[in-house]
Amino acid sequence: MTPEDLYYTEEHEWVRLDDDVAVVGITDYAQDALGDIVYIDLPAVGDTVEAGAVVGELESTKSVSDIYAPVSGEVIARNDALEGGPEVVNSDPYGEGWLVKIRASDDDPRAGLLEAEAYVALTRA
Repeated sequence: MTPEDLYYTEEHEWVRLDDDVAVVGITDYAQDALGDIVYIDLPAVGDTVEAGAVVGELESTKSVSDIYAPVSGEVIARNDALEGGPEVVNSDPYGEGWLVKIRASDDDPRAGLLEAEAYVALTRA
């Protein structure tokens, strides 16, 4: 399942844009590949992030995976509920399993992001 209304990165993050705010999470494909997520390290509110830079990590029963910022800007919210229940990223990656909200500083935050069709093609390659 790859929602059509989201944007995606080659590193398997999804982005929901609401004006200049990007809600960010990992895709269903990524959570499935990682397996059971047991720990999440997220950036702090107020942190400035650069598109493509590592901003956190996900630890699963299989491995540790970096989280990359899909857009540049300031972290304005983080999903602190994941500290006590990181498995929500597995069960609801496009809903309650969101990771951070970033106020984008890019003129066009969609630049460099993939549309759903291109992301699906990437995961099937």
